[in-house]
Amino acid sequence: MKISFSTLGCPDWRWRDIVATAKDLGYDGIELRGIGKELFVPKAKPFTPDRIEQTISDLNNKGLEISCVTSSCYLHREDAVQTIKEGREYIDLAHRLKAPFVRVLGDTEPYPTDPVDDHQVAGLLSELGDYAQSRDVTVLIETNGAYADSRRLLNLIKTVDHPAVAVLWDIHHPYRFMKESVQETYSRLGEYIRHVHVKDSRMEKEKIRYCLLGQGDVPVQEALDLLKRNGYSGYLSLEWVKRWYYDLEEPGIVFEHFINAVKGLLCR
Repeated sequence: MKISFSTLGCPDWRWRDIVATAKDLGYDGIELRGIGKELFVPKAKPFTPDRIEQTISDLNNKGLEISCVTSSCYLHREDAVQTIKEGREYIDLAHRLKAPFVRVLGDTEPYPTDPVDDHQVAGLLSELGDYAQSRDVTVLIETNGAYADSRRLLNLIKTVDHPAVAVLWDIHHPYRFMKESVQETYSRLGEYIRHVHVKDSRMEKEKIRYCLLGQGDVPVQEALDLLKRNGYSGYLSLEWVKRWYYDLEEPGIVFEHFINAVKGLLCR
């Protein structure tokens, strides 16, 4: 398995510092989720038409990949035209970067909030899948919100039944919000999982407190064991949600801790 971190965890860092840290700490890749104040990655300076070739060259020289291009493309919202436009821009960027995946969402929050129309989500997911397939990219829908329920997500995936549509398994969300064991989640979705988000948390006064890997109670070891036994060879990507929770520990501490901790778990 390969290891990356999401730029969600370092919202104040410059691109050159993100790349240098990934290289210095021994990461295999970087997951794109905003650079600085620009959350819409296709508009971020390193990926504009005048800079993208230099960005690609720098990544190649450092032996780094873009593990996933992570969008805020919400398939449950009413503006389908804008959703498809945004999704296509992310897919085009992933194609240029030779990144295999673009993440989309079927709900707004990590936990279920908004009413979600499965029929609408399936239709938009299928349309994006068609475009992604033409660009050698796979669209991943995350175990997030309504689709942290692995039964519901499995039904969606089977309804869409598209070779360029698969699953991003956020280990945290089905466990924390749906009370699913990792075995239960994996037994349903395992064959469709192409990318994995890793984060840990614990409950404090009925609120979630995100914490360094190993300091919470999310069964990450069990999840990694399942992935290993079943031959998963993709990315484990740290999704440190500092962009949304600014009081979390600084990325310089967390990124180093994570790669050491996850390598230790993989060796057990």
